[in-house]
Amino acid sequence: MRVAMVAPLFVPIPPPLYGGTERVLWWLIEALSRRGHEVTLFGTGDSTTSATNAPFVERALCFGAGGRLIDPVALHLALAEAVRARADAFDVIHNHADYVCFPALNRASRPVVTTLHGRLDTVGLAEVHRAYPSPVVSISDAHREALPDARWVGTVYHGLPMDLYRPGEGRGGYALFLGRISPDKRPDVAIRAAREAGVRLVLAAKVDPVDQAWHDEHVAPLLREGGGAEFIGEVDDARKIELLRDASALLFPIAWPEPFGLVMIEAMACGAPVVATRYGSVPEVVDEGVTGFVCDDDVKALAGALDAAAKLDRRAVRARAEARFSDARMAEGYEAVYRSLIEGRS
Repeated sequence: MRVAMVAPLFVPIPPPLYGGTERVLWWLIEALSRRGHEVTLFGTGDSTTSATNAPFVERALCFGAGGRLIDPVALHLALAEAVRARADAFDVIHNHADYVCFPALNRASRPVVTTLHGRLDTVGLAEVHRAYPSPVVSISDAHREALPDARWVGTVYHGLPMDLYRPGEGRGGYALFLGRISPDKRPDVAIRAAREAGVRLVLAAKVDPVDQAWHDEHVAPLLREGGGAEFIGEVDDARKIELLRDASALLFPIAWPEPFGLVMIEAMACGAPVVATRYGSVPEVVDEGVTGFVCDDDVKALAGALDAAAKLDRRAVRARAEARFSDARMAEGYEAVYRSLIEGRS
């Protein structure tokens, strides 16, 4: 198939650091290309993939615009119109830039599907999906709960290239918190749970400007207390994999309706079990007692699960990740969606 892949313009593909959507999109492009599909990427000029690059902007918006103000909505609207104008060159258009592309892409001459990557419990989303009933894909079944009347055409779990994530033995003597410091991710709970369990905790995470005040009030005081919690900041892919291979477990005490939680399958691919709270997709992604434990939002429950997770068979964790969350499985899921839309259109 000839696939037009529409990417958000904020971060290049692959992302140099944080960027879950862009990382998944990179893996999907590579997997589809290996399977013989002709993929064209509409995104940023500093992206590097196996797809034919059709950049709409020269550099990702996260790198700024030479001191000028950026209007990302205007740019994504124009991006969608540029893709629509070239629609006849493709069999299917796969949009990852959300509903801002709906007005243009709903008028495309070829089938369009949008993978929704973000949270859906937001006022206004139901109205926009009623106004533009475009086919959409969820990244977990739980992802659909806040928007049940959208035009769902499939659920496709994220998948990753397993050969990039070598399993480790977990002998680093620490549990790991990985990703972003924010009230949704609950690093403060992670610190308290690790201390309750008597386990050293490494926090490898970025602090966005919008979350700096919350970090300073809720996280920094806990770090100053000492007690085995070490904050090392944001890390690149190589360091992230190294940390996951040596971690006894990934601690994921979220408090929001997580659509998928990419870091959970990255941990599993490295053999690290996951200890997480019961929100969003977590019960779908974590196989209880095999790849980790799903807990109520309670420090003592998380601490007990950390101890139990250290006793799980890391080879079984890795094997389950290979069976459920490979990039090949993800590509197969999207191929099925593409075929159904193409056959429906014809």
